[in-house]
Amino acid sequence: MKRILLASLITILSLQVNAQTIELPDTVISLNSSYLNAIDSENVPQRVKKLEEAVINYNNNAISELYDNKKDTYIVSFNLPEGKIIAAINKKGKIIRTLEKYNNVRLPLEVMQAISNRFPNWGIIEDIYLIKYHCNTNNLKKEYKVKIKNEDQILTIKTNEKGDFI
Repeated sequence: MKRILLASLITILSLQVNAQTIELPDTVISLNSSYLNAIDSENVPQRVKKLEEAVINYNNNAISELYDNKKDTYIVSFNLPEGKIIAAINKKGKIIRTLEKYNNVRLPLEVMQAISNRFPNWGIIEDIYLIKYHCNTNNLKKEYKVKIKNEDQILTIKTNEKGDFI
């Protein structure tokens, strides 16, 4: 009996000696996780991703000191030659709403197919990609304004990201 207890004690002590502490990476809880979850980072052009990342990583400390009321929001504009984001941010740094506008982005396949089916023999001249976000709804409203041409006629149409005409 003493041998069994002694063997058990030695086994337990040897397991504790071999036990390793594994340090896991820190978990970051973002104040703007709802915006981060709402944006689709897989199927968007690189310039759209670049501006959206700039909004997410924006440090509001310098500006937030200028505001007295916690309910105050301020507008921050992020610009590239091909697009821009206008974001309303509160004193804590949370993104309240955004309006994004990009010129001449590659249209999704669904949008191009819908346009070619409804307007055969028309060519796309230019397009504008609009994205609207509000923190209360936690989703994005995506809209494409596409200018198409057939010989001497020019027409502007609107569609959502699924190709449904608005």
